[in-house]
Amino acid sequence: MRRLAACAALSLSLYFLLFGLVLDRPLSLEPLRLELLWKAGRLAALPSPKLVIIAGSNGPYSHSCAVIGPMLGLACENAGIAVGIGLDEIFTRYAPALRPGDIVYMPMELEQYAMTRAEYNALVDGALLLRHDKTNLATLPPGRVAGALFCCTLGDALEALVEMPLAALHWQNPAAMLARQYNAEGDRVDNLAAGADAALLSGPARAAPSAAEIQNGYGAWLIARFVAQERARGIRIIGGWPVDFTDARVSAAARAAVLRVYGGDFLNLPGQSLYPRADFFNSEDHLARPFQIRHSITIALGLAGMLGRKPAPPDETIKALAWNGSPSEASPFKPGHQSSP
Repeated sequence: MRRLAACAALSLSLYFLLFGLVLDRPLSLEPLRLELLWKAGRLAALPSPKLVIIAGSNGPYSHSCAVIGPMLGLACENAGIAVGIGLDEIFTRYAPALRPGDIVYMPMELEQYAMTRAEYNALVDGALLLRHDKTNLATLPPGRVAGALFCCTLGDALEALVEMPLAALHWQNPAAMLARQYNAEGDRVDNLAAGADAALLSGPARAAPSAAEIQNGYGAWLIARFVAQERARGIRIIGGWPVDFTDARVSAAARAAVLRVYGGDFLNLPGQSLYPRADFFNSEDHLARPFQIRHSITIALGLAGMLGRKPAPPDETIKALAWNGSPSEASPFKPGHQSSP
């Protein structure tokens, strides 16, 4: 028994040494870590009042701070990041940069609300926290800490042994890759062609979470806690709908459950951010560039009304990018339109 205990202790020590200090996945995970650090750093540097967009990948793919910020006359950071990074980690990093008078717009994906504690404990950022951010990891709930401590498998070790030499040979530069994919405001800018994944865009609509899944979700609890904490500090939090296909199957009860998280401070657009499949890039969450800009103009107009601001029209370059083909909806900013906002 003593020998078995010694072997177990040695195995655990070797595991924590390797995954906590040595092994890394610089090609598959490093871009996510750099994106979070970059966005958190820029957010901290922006003057207040500022507008911050927080969501999953729907944030940077389907919203544009380069459009919304100038229209509202606000510094803007598109701080949305892929769902593989947990909201608990994101909120911990972003909250210190928020100041009274700042505005946070949250068009969170419905899956974000419905995620369970078990799903959070298994998130991919557990490996990043264990390897690169033990200080932040120590502030998270015990289950999340345990999930990160035991995040990795033999398969992860093999991936690391492949990725680390390739990274040393500069096979891929994560920072350069992010610079190609995002603009300075955090918007995704490589989503140029609609229908980039034709098979996905022609398939059946994904199943949306139920009202019960949203209401009881650990993600919904995290979001509601963040909303309450930041409002108490004088930050304006406004909820919003993520983009999706017009044939998305979301029940009225599920939408009502989302609205309750924000207590009525919600940008409830008439079309609920639903668009034809032809407007999307490669998933239900990702609009192609022209439609990303059109959606952002709509968002800016809606937020202007809620914030009591007179929106400025987008410049000619933005309008040309948005309407380089036949628009799928009317807009007061379509080139040639005579009315002003």
